[in-house]
Amino acid sequence: MKASQKDFRGIAANAARQARVFFFCGPDEAGTTDAANHIAALLPEPGERVELSGADLRKDPVRLGDEARSTSLFGDARHIWVRAAGDEAHDAVENLLSGEGEACPVLIVASSATDKSRTAKLLANRPDALVAMFYLPDLRSVTGSVRDMADAAGVRLGGDLAERIARAAALDTRLAQSEVTKLALYLDASPAAPRNADLTALEAIGASTEDDGFMPLVNVVLSGQTAKLPGELQRLRELGMNPVGLLLAFERRAAQLADLAGKLGPRGDIKALLDAESTARRVFWKDTRDLATQLGRWRGKRLSRLLDRLMDLHRALLGNSQNAELLLAQGLAEITRAAAPRS
Repeated sequence: MKASQKDFRGIAANAARQARVFFFCGPDEAGTTDAANHIAALLPEPGERVELSGADLRKDPVRLGDEARSTSLFGDARHIWVRAAGDEAHDAVENLLSGEGEACPVLIVASSATDKSRTAKLLANRPDALVAMFYLPDLRSVTGSVRDMADAAGVRLGGDLAERIARAAALDTRLAQSEVTKLALYLDASPAAPRNADLTALEAIGASTEDDGFMPLVNVVLSGQTAKLPGELQRLRELGMNPVGLLLAFERRAAQLADLAGKLGPRGDIKALLDAESTARRVFWKDTRDLATQLGRWRGKRLSRLLDRLMDLHRALLGNSQNAELLLAQGLAEITRAAAPRS
């Protein structure tokens, strides 16, 4: 089975009943993770979650099949959650499919892969598997999603406020959902007792804006502004920004750059492309200057290495939460130096 973000919700319930292997891919890291969580919630017997990394499965391709066919300590249900980069899990999935005996559900989140990857092709035509591809959303679609979230929570949001939340979340629906949830709690709103939200309420819950949120640091790093980096890292510490949340903003900007670079081609006109994307509201007009600089820095193999570096950094933060802020600062300093213009 195959799905995109347009039809995923419509087939999710049926897929959760029929499929045993789920492959979520595409540049929208938030969308792939949201979809995987949605399927996990729909599984008839989700049971215990066993988490594996793609790097581990690449080193030991037999492990996935062994884990999927083993039982928990008390014989309860379980499902396996794999976070992979590209086709890291391909051989492990191939071994899983060729094995004998019933296996528990396996959910693979591979945001740097596509539905043309080897793993996707291995699964796409199987009735017991689902491949779901999620493209990077634009400002308009995320703004609409924010309004849907707010409606479900009993919060009445105007379009300008919904767009403000979408931009502050760097188009990440998970971060936007967190802001909407906090807003509903602050207003004591519910579907049965809806409340109107305004800018005062949004600022009261400490929602990030473009002035005090993630994007100034994202732009400093990816534009190679080494002189501004110490001040932004200091702001990171003072505001107590969540390191993983901040890194997600970097991942989404890098995915956006990859999408734009694909449209641009090797000899395209950066300004003309960004003007067209802004007119179509796929790019916020205030971001065009930063995106133009960053497209000049990150293209081709350099952009691929950036995506890999961010994925490695993500794993490091999840594996060492106590030192996450230090690891993030070191990683961002390295990326900033790599992006700095050559004298």
